[in-house]
Amino acid sequence: MNATTNRIRRSISLAVLAVLLPAAIFVSDAVHAASTAGRVLVVGATGGTGREVVQQARAKGYKVRALVRDADKARTLLGSDVELVVGDVRTDGTFERAVKGVDYVVSALGSNSRNDPTNKPEAIDYGAVKSLAAAAAAAKVKQIVLVSSIGVTDPNAPLNRMFDNILLWKFKGEEAVRGSGVAYTIVRPGGLTNDAGGQRRIKTTQGDPRGAGGRIPRADVAAICVNALGRRDAERRTFEVVSDEAQGTVDWNTFFAGLTADAR
Repeated sequence: MNATTNRIRRSISLAVLAVLLPAAIFVSDAVHAASTAGRVLVVGATGGTGREVVQQARAKGYKVRALVRDADKARTLLGSDVELVVGDVRTDGTFERAVKGVDYVVSALGSNSRNDPTNKPEAIDYGAVKSLAAAAAAAKVKQIVLVSSIGVTDPNAPLNRMFDNILLWKFKGEEAVRGSGVAYTIVRPGGLTNDAGGQRRIKTTQGDPRGAGGRIPRADVAAICVNALGRRDAERRTFEVVSDEAQGTVDWNTFFAGLTADAR
């Protein structure tokens, strides 16, 4: 009788374990995935696109470090769980401090000389990006994702006349990233909006074709940047993005699989 009872108890225990073990493994794997997503440095983190990158990277389990000039402003905008490194991107040594111990870098830097005459495209979109790429290479960062712009290869683009050759300097910044030796993804959005993301499909082109303009929410640009992190099929890719007319969500496997790697 006791032997029979023990066998029944063992059978019940094994059945319960068979049900609970997959769930336990699933929870463990989820926690492990979140804890090992890595650390990402966001440069330009208090700007419109940078804030979206910070928010979405946190949501995907990344530990986020932000390079900022004003710690109080950044803490208000970004929250208490973001690591802050205070520094000026135009100052030597800033990036070397900021990249220590990070796995990935997302740069949403952009010049704005209307508010600061020293904040010109040559200094920010080229000079700072070049310094960032060099620091990332020295620190053996795994990947740089750079937010650039549609139209960077067009010397006659109106934005160049309006804003101190901003697109030409952005292209030089791209070249610095491509030549750094670090795996990279360069995203060239159309006109940025503050519309809600995730509402429309995203159209991509490559080669910066003339007439490829359009608009895209900052949130969608940020989603591209964050979902590119750690993907081999996103490395050595340069591409333009604008919103499609069609509503729908993005399948990221299909999105990145459709991109062609840059020529070496």
